[in-house]
Amino acid sequence: MTRTDDSSSADESLLVLPDERRDDLKDPFGPVETDAETLLEAVCGPLITVGDVVTYHVLEADRDPDVAIVDGRTKREAVDEEIREVVATGAGLEVENPPATITKAALEAFREALDAEVPTTVLVDGEEDLLALPAIVAAPEGASVVYGQPEEGMVHVRVDAETREEVRRLLEGFEGDLEALWAILE
Repeated sequence: MTRTDDSSSADESLLVLPDERRDDLKDPFGPVETDAETLLEAVCGPLITVGDVVTYHVLEADRDPDVAIVDGRTKREAVDEEIREVVATGAGLEVENPPATITKAALEAFREALDAEVPTTVLVDGEEDLLALPAIVAAPEGASVVYGQPEEGMVHVRVDAETREEVRRLLEGFEGDLEALWAILE
């Protein structure tokens, strides 16, 4: 299932996070947990992880995420070799997604991973952080999206209509082609 997009649309940035909107992302969209096993007790549907360290802890707690989105970095630094090996082994899809952007290729890879019959890892060349937002919008009702909150732990977002709408409003503050974003996610 390995796919690397090299078409011009692959690098097409659909959305860019404006500098003045960065503070809008500081508050977590759900409870923060520091123990993966405790967090997983609250997961009862599909599980999507965004981030290498989060994915590593979930895997170490013996749960394969249905979709894992990783980039080989944490806090803008390369992750430890052990973490990289665990989370990137068998990556099914590879895409580019520059910092502070959400690309068409990344969204399409996420949709493909979400629709896959087997757990799928999306390896991002660039930065995966913002991909938690479209994951929350596109994940099925009751799914869990887990992403890292720097210096705090793992944020567990149980996808429901209210959270999905909150994230949609946040994405509307980005610059770019929202119509194309919604077309891919819905």
